[in-house]
Amino acid sequence: MSLGDEHEASGGYGGTGHTRTRLPDGDPYGGARRGRSSSRSLVTVVGVVVLLIAAIAFANRGGDDSESTDTAGSGPEAAPTAASGERPVESGTGGIPTGYARNEQGAQSAAANYAVALGSAEMFDKARRDAILQAIITPSRVADFEATLDKAYGPEFNKNVGLNTNGSTPKGYTFVSRTTPIGTKVTEASDNTATVEVWCSGLLGLAGENSTNPVTNSWFTITMNLEWTGGDWKIVSHSQKDGPSPVPGDDRASSADEMAKAVEEYGGFTYAR
Repeated sequence: MSLGDEHEASGGYGGTGHTRTRLPDGDPYGGARRGRSSSRSLVTVVGVVVLLIAAIAFANRGGDDSESTDTAGSGPEAAPTAASGERPVESGTGGIPTGYARNEQGAQSAAANYAVALGSAEMFDKARRDAILQAIITPSRVADFEATLDKAYGPEFNKNVGLNTNGSTPKGYTFVSRTTPIGTKVTEASDNTATVEVWCSGLLGLAGENSTNPVTNSWFTITMNLEWTGGDWKIVSHSQKDGPSPVPGDDRASSADEMAKAVEEYGGFTYAR
């Protein structure tokens, strides 16, 4: 099937699919949105939510995806859960997987890994943020994204998420910002474009005794408009909204030390179809 040449995704395939994971390749940690707090409107900017087109200031969280009970196997009916069997990426740029296949599976893999990178704590560092944007945003949009995010990641925003005004982490605390893709699906595409939804869970907050911004969990779905340029999939625009969210369990909240230790000891994944 073909993928098209328009900037906005249209026509083409509409297959669905969930992601699988392989061992970490040193990818940056993913990040997420805060759930219920007075700074919610600001926090929605963090991580993947900062993928904003120039005309949109901030996006809402959420979206949809659906679970399938099919088991892995051959044939279209197994697409929601079956792995493609294709090598997901050929290389990496600054720790971010790049070099995806020019097909539906490649677009889904790119969207999932880009969500992880844009939801990472590294987005709070100007130099690292610019490097991430250079790696995954389509060249014609990089300047717009940089300008928008430079304004978003300002002193007041840093303060609202618990950081020092310059973006550094207060002494004695561990800053947590991670996004974990749960599944992906392609909703529209043509020869050179694809629209991919990524259902995610995320963590955001400060781990440490007496933290007023403890690490919280949230669920959201990101929609990324991608285009094929320079031999790879790149982001043109993004939107995000809440959910689907499961019913909270009865898990005991971990201590600040347990959470900080987990963040330091557990690395991220490369996601692929």
